[in-house]
Amino acid sequence: MGILSGNPQDEPMHYGEVSGVWGYLLTTKALNAGYQVFLNHTGDADLKGFIKDVLRSSKQEIEQLENLLKANGVALPPTPPDRPEASIENIPPGARINDMEVAGAISRDIALGLVSCSSVIGQCIREDIATMFVQFHASKVQFGARLLRMNKEKGWLIPPPLHMQTPELVHA
Repeated sequence: MGILSGNPQDEPMHYGEVSGVWGYLLTTKALNAGYQVFLNHTGDADLKGFIKDVLRSSKQEIEQLENLLKANGVALPPTPPDRPEASIENIPPGARINDMEVAGAISRDIALGLVSCSSVIGQCIREDIATMFVQFHASKVQFGARLLRMNKEKGWLIPPPLHMQTPELVHA
């Protein structure tokens, strides 16, 4: 039996795990503050509900990650202040972020979050941390599918040029 056998929570985190978890937590906290701003700018009820669900999920992730880092003696990244609620009517039209832009930004963030989760999973030697990030990844997959469907239904998705024809093969 070596140092890395037995209960994974009794194993030390290696520097890569600390860095990956810390960076992911910092980013999640920042995105949380940004999504609170997006909530103020969003007029579409479905998108508003989606953002609220993402915020609830991210708060759970933050709590889990903070507990993990605290248990391992790692200082926590700063937490931005919560943003106040505002009425969309009080935001001048030229200063508003429109629903399509909000949905596009969150779509991008989900895609980047999938990559980030995969990166942390790939460098983990502690099964408990890897499992935690597998759960975060699965949650992002579900949110991504839900938002893709919404983007299509609302007409917010702008596809790249579609390849409709295949060229004829030239046989030499």
